[in-house]
Amino acid sequence: MSHLLPRLFRPDNSAQGRSLARCRANLAGVSRLVWRPAGAAIPTGILAGMSTPETWLTPAAYRKLQEEYGMLTTEGRTHIAARLAEARSHGDIRENADYDAAKTEQGLMEARIRKLRHLLDHSTVGEAASDGTVQIGSIVTLVDEDGFEEDYLVAIPENRVPGFLLASPEGPLGTALVGAVAGDDVTYEAPGGMFKVTVLAVRPYDG
Repeated sequence: MSHLLPRLFRPDNSAQGRSLARCRANLAGVSRLVWRPAGAAIPTGILAGMSTPETWLTPAAYRKLQEEYGMLTTEGRTHIAARLAEARSHGDIRENADYDAAKTEQGLMEARIRKLRHLLDHSTVGEAASDGTVQIGSIVTLVDEDGFEEDYLVAIPENRVPGFLLASPEGPLGTALVGAVAGDDVTYEAPGGMFKVTVLAVRPYDG
């Protein structure tokens, strides 16, 4: 069943220590589900003074979460039920390692199901506006003080796509980037210390 459970946290494979420090991300808060057309601005909550910024998802990420939710609530639960039944058939469950393992796996899976349901019900799905400013859903090309250049997607981890690092809108880098434009120098504090990057380009993610 372990193959059915998603990796909740994926390691950053970058060899650059400074980039690793910039990739720390916290899950953003959520609001109500809103479908927005391309070009519509995405409210950030952070800028608007709201207590919980909206969670933004690409259409592809939303579909992926729907598929995961459907799989876990059907195949996943069926598999766990079968494991529990088999473990009970072995006798006393008080000292039954198979039963304990299945219950632990069930708890992890149900927690993931609750998280997925919350994300699906309380997210904004759409594209960032093409107004040149960094916002949730933007792809931002940055260069650091060492001349190292990387592309970031400003979004929560559920939007992770190959080829882009993530800058959470709730994390140090993402918070500092929101509202910036190409040419701006952005300074922020992260667990590894103080960092400064320059925004080279901004574009909406269109995947």
